[in-house]
Amino acid sequence: MFLITSVFQKSNIEFGHMRKIVLASSSIHRKKLLQQIKLKFTSISPDIDESRNKNEPVNSFVKRLSIEKAMKIALLKKNSIVIGSDEIAVVGNKILGKPLTKQNAQKQLSLISGKKVIFKTGICVIDTNTMKKYSSVVNYYVKMKKLSKEVINNYIDKEDMLSCAASIRMEGLAISLIEKTAGEDPTSVIGLPLIKLTTYLEKLGYKGQ
Repeated sequence: MFLITSVFQKSNIEFGHMRKIVLASSSIHRKKLLQQIKLKFTSISPDIDESRNKNEPVNSFVKRLSIEKAMKIALLKKNSIVIGSDEIAVVGNKILGKPLTKQNAQKQLSLISGKKVIFKTGICVIDTNTMKKYSSVVNYYVKMKKLSKEVINNYIDKEDMLSCAASIRMEGLAISLIEKTAGEDPTSVIGLPLIKLTTYLEKLGYKGQ
């Protein structure tokens, strides 16, 4: 759906040891996004505590998790660039993460029916040689259609969305549940903002493998 042409083709100029790309995640959705821009990478699950601190602002929360994920793997890997990311959805004053169960998915989809959902995706990219890092939070706005119980159940039965924030798998059947969208990077709602990522890789001097 969101086709992005790779800007990281293999360089003809050799400069020292090529840094490896490491994705600090086991998410199949993030892996597919990296494959989309033709990056060679390995992935490691960071396994951190993803609890929100008391009174922690939402942006600070999602940014902190992306940094902690990247940093945990960065401390284990030399000569690498580590990518960490985290995503949540916000509806009013409620934060929605992964549903994990179909029952939770039904509750989430009923809650967001007809409402505006803000998907907040934190990203952190670290060069383990220098420990220099770039991080930010990308917002993407989604206005949901009014969803009947029948539509919700049909979506849940057909789509693999238990690991998607707010039960929305944008690159799949969820597109039929959406009235309109707005934002600077549509890939962020899938779990990894590729526009920010490619910008940060350029800033770190990454030229491909």
